[in-house]
Amino acid sequence: MKKRSNLKDPKSLHDTDKAKKQAGKKRTVEKKLPNGGQSSSGWSRRILKAFLGLCVVYVSVPVILRLFPGLLGHVLYSHIFRVPFLVDLSRPEDLSLNHTVNFYLTSEEGISLGVWHTVPDTQWREAQGKELAWYEESLKDGVPVIIYLHGNGGTRGVSHRVGLMNVLTAAGFHVLSLDYRGFAESTGVPSEAGLTTDALYLYEWVKARSGRSPVCLWGHSLGTGVATNAALKVQEQGRHVDAVVLEAPYTNIREEGANHPFGKIYWMFPGFDYFFLDTMALNNVIFPNDENLKTLNTRLLILHAEDDGIVPFHMSQTLFEIARQAQGSEQRVQMVPFSGSLGYKHNGIYKDARLPKIIWDFLRPLVA
Repeated sequence: MKKRSNLKDPKSLHDTDKAKKQAGKKRTVEKKLPNGGQSSSGWSRRILKAFLGLCVVYVSVPVILRLFPGLLGHVLYSHIFRVPFLVDLSRPEDLSLNHTVNFYLTSEEGISLGVWHTVPDTQWREAQGKELAWYEESLKDGVPVIIYLHGNGGTRGVSHRVGLMNVLTAAGFHVLSLDYRGFAESTGVPSEAGLTTDALYLYEWVKARSGRSPVCLWGHSLGTGVATNAALKVQEQGRHVDAVVLEAPYTNIREEGANHPFGKIYWMFPGFDYFFLDTMALNNVIFPNDENLKTLNTRLLILHAEDDGIVPFHMSQTLFEIARQAQGSEQRVQMVPFSGSLGYKHNGIYKDARLPKIIWDFLRPLVA
């Protein structure tokens, strides 16, 4: 009987190996191409899902803000962004403010405010190693004192705020800068009434120590509303703030909200006023610069860059006309525009070399 051989034909072995390799390649390609090789279809689904997700977020934001109006306050004040990070505000010398004292005031029970007082550069050497009492006494030297009320977000240590302090103190002014309640290391929760109380408390603290030195409230952006609110409170008490400077002011927070870049994202959203502008009113956030200037009777200077993308330049023009008509004086109400070609935008006016002269020309009539 003839035995059956277990050896296969070499040609058939080669064909089998070739088929296996081809099958393996096919499976590899199938693994690389999602949905059985339909790559374009897979990407389309992903893009569609991402688009739908963005739509859900876009629609959800105004609804959530309306249901929880307190959240809009956090957006408006942006006080949780405590930039610059990793900076000890109790050590202003770390930001090259070597003639500055850091201290704290209690504007209301449970509210502690962080404050810097920077003396004029001419007193730099004398200020070294001095305590708060020396700084308080220096306020009586007859030099104008500027209380700086910053805008939303960040702290008194933000670069453009420190830059302005350096410019003003180099020009020969005292500058006091505070962080409102809820900002930086100051305690409490921000509100329009609270910020106004904080500014008013610092103003009264300075006036009690400044002797005959004129005191000016300088507000920037959101701080312009704080400045006019505080100045009007003083006027209602039968007195007047010596001067007010408004840098990049808005007419009122409702109109600013409609013109803000964030607001422009939603201005075509159905019920925009209801979901956003009316919600701010529910939070008692108004900051009515336009209404305040109709009755405010104090020297006023408005500074605004024409290329400001946060607060439109035309708002300052409106406020200037309101104040000039209310006071009937071109000398007591002044406005200085800064050309858009300079590129100062919302935070850069401090860079202008003319600024010290502009401020001195404005405040000099108040110096005895």
